[in-house]
Amino acid sequence: MNVLLLGSGGREHALAWRLSRAHGLGTLYAAPGNPGIAAHATLVALDVRDHAAIVAFARDRAIGLVVIGPEAPLVDGLADSVRAAGIAVFGPGKAAARLEGSKGFTKDLCARAGIPTAGYARVRSLAEAQAALDRFGAPVVVKADGLAAGKGVTVAMTRGEAEAAIADLFDGTAGAEAVIEQFLEGEEVSLFVLTDGTALMPFGSAQDHKRIGDGDTGPNTGGMGAYSPARVLTPELEAQAIGEIVMPTIATLAQEGTPFSGVLYAGLMLTATGPQLIEYNARFGDPECQVLMARFEGDLLETMLAVAQGRLADCPAAAFAPDTALTVVIAARGYPGTPVAGGAIGGIDAAEATGAMVFQAGTRDAGEGLVAAGGRVIAVTALGADTAAAQAAAYRGVAAIDYADALCRRDIGWRDVARAAGPSTSPGTNA
Repeated sequence: MNVLLLGSGGREHALAWRLSRAHGLGTLYAAPGNPGIAAHATLVALDVRDHAAIVAFARDRAIGLVVIGPEAPLVDGLADSVRAAGIAVFGPGKAAARLEGSKGFTKDLCARAGIPTAGYARVRSLAEAQAALDRFGAPVVVKADGLAAGKGVTVAMTRGEAEAAIADLFDGTAGAEAVIEQFLEGEEVSLFVLTDGTALMPFGSAQDHKRIGDGDTGPNTGGMGAYSPARVLTPELEAQAIGEIVMPTIATLAQEGTPFSGVLYAGLMLTATGPQLIEYNARFGDPECQVLMARFEGDLLETMLAVAQGRLADCPAAAFAPDTALTVVIAARGYPGTPVAGGAIGGIDAAEATGAMVFQAGTRDAGEGLVAAGGRVIAVTALGADTAAAQAAAYRGVAAIDYADALCRRDIGWRDVARAAGPSTSPGTNA
């Protein structure tokens, strides 16, 4: 079967790497892809915003499955256009993708379905936002309503920080909306499930590191590293989260005529009273996808096709290696602000010689070699018997990379390593 994978980041590189190992794969195409993806797929110049061009290409090349990696084309309704053409697609339609496209939509759904989540207020003006701050006090969480690449969240520890955040959101831009949320204490974890709108398959857990600095300091980013599995999400807590949060979400969307098909990524806060939903994503996370694909032992093409065709109930449970996978994102100096572009990148072969996998994201082939072309540049991923071993292996790979403008955290996996060593860790927040 020919497959078209859409996207150009580290998530898509990990998906391409795993899809390329599928038994039933014919030709794997990727649009637009990146130099790393080119090792596994034929790159094609397609604009994901051009639905007609995507459909025409899929028909011309006898594509049996379209896999949509990023969130923006899902929120834009690309999956609907592909499905309308009679082509199988992995990814939710526009209506269901509102789970990621609008935080307010998700919070309202939680209210309707009785799903545990932080108290909230949807606000559409500076005055409404200030009134919500009066209600919740500080600390408080301020979230832009729409897509923000993982960076539209401010955990304000003081009233002044919260007021600065809402002033930035409501700076005169027409139609601005935000969600003001109650601050939750606990540890954050990511839970992934596959669903065809009816059946559900747990698909692993991970813990992301959003902050730019060691010890979870500094501004939020799109993600500076992750590890899987997140053992803090015990089997009992996972079952509770699926039963109280994920299943009611899937059931509510189906009942309301907008079934969700694809991967549903639940960001959870493990509070003293149990798991609560922070937010949903309608696609695999980045860099969480890298660690999930490193551990996944099944046939990804067959699994995705079963989701797309509504046959998930007939599939066996997802099989993952017992090892821990850990990935360290190497970003460009200046990220998450204005990253330095054009820096030469070497040492990928040397890093992979250590046993690590290097997934490319913001890279470009400059003719004479690889250069940086984005904020998050590569993700060095490794397996180990436990988190400490995976951490050591990943950082051996990082040490082999030759990139003068490199910026990375040195403590990915620190919570789990510290937990294994005995001392307790500090609480997280619903960022």
